[in-house]
Amino acid sequence: MQQNQQTLSLLTRSRTRRCIPCLLLSLALLALIPSLSTIPTLSRQSSSPPHQSHPLSPVSASISTTLSSLLSLPSPSPQTLSHIHLLQYLSHQLEAHLKGATEISDSANPKDSGISTPDFFLIEELRKYSSGRPNRSNRKNFMGANSTFLSMGHWCWSMKREMEEYMDYDVGELCEDDWRVGQRLMVGGCDPLPRRRCLARAPRWYTEPFAINESMWRVPDDRNVRWNGYICKNFTCLARNETRKGFFKCASCFDLPGHEKPRWIKIENSTENPSPDFLISDVLNIKPGEIRIGLDYSAGTGTFAARMREFNVTIVSATLNLGAPFNEMIALRGLVPLYLSLNQRLPFFDNTLDIIHTTRFLDGWIDFQLLDFVLFDWDRVLRPGGLLWIDSFFCSRGDLNDYLHMFEQFRYKKHRWLVVPKVDKEGDEVFFSAVLEKPPRPF
Repeated sequence: MQQNQQTLSLLTRSRTRRCIPCLLLSLALLALIPSLSTIPTLSRQSSSPPHQSHPLSPVSASISTTLSSLLSLPSPSPQTLSHIHLLQYLSHQLEAHLKGATEISDSANPKDSGISTPDFFLIEELRKYSSGRPNRSNRKNFMGANSTFLSMGHWCWSMKREMEEYMDYDVGELCEDDWRVGQRLMVGGCDPLPRRRCLARAPRWYTEPFAINESMWRVPDDRNVRWNGYICKNFTCLARNETRKGFFKCASCFDLPGHEKPRWIKIENSTENPSPDFLISDVLNIKPGEIRIGLDYSAGTGTFAARMREFNVTIVSATLNLGAPFNEMIALRGLVPLYLSLNQRLPFFDNTLDIIHTTRFLDGWIDFQLLDFVLFDWDRVLRPGGLLWIDSFFCSRGDLNDYLHMFEQFRYKKHRWLVVPKVDKEGDEVFFSAVLEKPPRPF
C-alpha cells in the first residue's frame, strides 16, 4: 500500500508534457489499491490520532498541485486542456472517496468538514454552484444541516460540454436564449438542472392573458410565447398540423374547439373501432367526493386538467416542450404546468395524491425496468384508496402480457380494465386502459 502511494505521488509530480502517461498509470495503480473500506479511517471510536490524515490524502494533494500548475498557464493548448479535464476528473473521484471514507462529527465546524469547490468544471458559476455552502452561524440551521448542497442530476457530470455552455453567463444579466440546451440536458439525465443567476428572457410583446372564464377553451395570444426553436411560429400552425417535423404526437391537442373539447366528455365508439376511453364522470363516480387533487403525466396541452377543474378537481400537468410550447399553452389556459422529465422522481411526498392520470406518453417504447421505477414512484405518491388511470396505453400485441404484468404486480383493485385493437396498425398493436385503486397496506 505504502509503495503504491509513493509511486502515485511521484507520478503526479511529473512534468506537464508527461501528464497523460502518468495519469493512465496512476489509474492502473489505483485499481490495485485495496478497497477503501479496509483503509483505517477517522471516527469517534477510533484510537488513531485525531488529526491523522487519510493515506490517500498526499496523492490527492499531489494531483491538485499538478492541476494548479496547469491551470496557471496563460494560453493552454487543446492537448493541455484535455490533460486538465482528465486530472480534474481524477481529483474529483479521489475527493469523493476521501469524503466517503471519513466520518464527520455532527457537531463539526462546516469549515472543517471537507467542503470545497469541485474542480471538475472550468466555468466559475458551476464551481460555485456545485460547492457546499456552510451556514454563516457555523451551526445547524432549522432543517438540521450544517451546510446546504445545491442539487443537480448526477448525469450532469457526463454532459460537461453542455453543462458549461448552459452555465456560462454574466451574473445579473439576461440569460442566453438557450432553453433547448437546458431541455436537452434534462432529457439526457441532468435533471434537476442547476439554478442560474441570470434573468430569464420573456416574450418581446407579452400581453395580459385572457380571464379565467374564457382562457380555458380559447386559443392564447401568439405574442405570449417565445417561438424560437420551434418549426411552427404560432398556435394556428400547430392546430392545423401544417408540418410533420418535430414532435407531433399531440399535434391535434392544440385544436381546442375541435379535437380537445369533447375529450373525456363524449366517447365515439363503434364495433369496427372500439374506443379505449373512459368518461371523467364515470371514473369520479368510483370514489364520489374523494378525488380532489392529482397529477396528469401526459403529452398534452392541459385539457384533462381543464375538464377535471369543471368537476372541482385540481390537476397538475407534467410535460416537456417537445416540439411545441406545451408548458406555455397549459399556463395560458389558467392551469398549472409542471416542467418535468421522465428521469426525475416526482416532487410530491408519499401518500398525498388522489389520482394519477397518464395518456399517450408511457407506451410500448419504454424499457420494462424504467417503467418499473416510474410505477413504483407513482405508487409512492398515491394515497391509499387513490386512483391510477392508465388511459390508452398502446404497445405491440406480443408485448401486451409483459406490460400488463407491470401494472398487476401492485395488486390494485381493478375498477376498469379494457384491451382493444389499435385499428391503424392492422391488429399488430393494441390499446390498454384501466382505472386501478391503490390498496391500504396498513403494515
